[in-house]
Amino acid sequence: MARLYHVPLSPFCRKVRLCLAEKRIECELVEERYWERDPDFLRRNPAGKVPVLRMDGRDLSESAAICEYIEERHPTPPLMPRGAEARFEVRRLVGWFDDTFHHQVTAKLLYERVNKKLMKQGFPDSRNVKDGARAIKFHLDYMALLLDHRRWLAGDVMTLADFAAAAHLSVLDYISDVDWHRSEAVKDWYAKIKSRPAFRGLLADQVPGFPPPAHYADLDF
Repeated sequence: MARLYHVPLSPFCRKVRLCLAEKRIECELVEERYWERDPDFLRRNPAGKVPVLRMDGRDLSESAAICEYIEERHPTPPLMPRGAEARFEVRRLVGWFDDTFHHQVTAKLLYERVNKKLMKQGFPDSRNVKDGARAIKFHLDYMALLLDHRRWLAGDVMTLADFAAAAHLSVLDYISDVDWHRSEAVKDWYAKIKSRPAFRGLLADQVPGFPPPAHYADLDF
């Protein structure tokens, strides 16, 4: 069985979990307090980051590479389209959420509100929180623009791009930092992806000291 070293509210870990669950790959979840720099974990990934997936007798790191490895080893159901242009768009959006969205929003909201406390690194920086709250509006509007012309973020079928976006929004939703009234298109998109069986594990997550809002696991939010 595969084994995933993860943190429940890491969007990068959640993206991998969604891929594994969508493809019905059994996986043992092992919570890893990566900031404690455990020597055994550092042997698995010298970068000291999660996720790390133990699969096929090897330790795999970097979430985007992990997801594409899973896709190549288990191509059904597909999370990448066939054409070069369509694949480019998926990879572009995965990069958008894991890089731009992450630095402008997730790192300034989730990391300030939750990770600092878990890692005992002090109190949230109010300026970062304000910057993140302002930036998420731009990103929600960008998603709405994409969904005005597409059924899913990268095109007419659900792809890894949707899982990348949903992974980030789900952790922000856990701390009530998403204004779902800003765009009906984005809200409907999230409701579709949230209702998939692959999402159930994420909705069951509980982080001690940080209870989720009542709507978090509600499929009719």
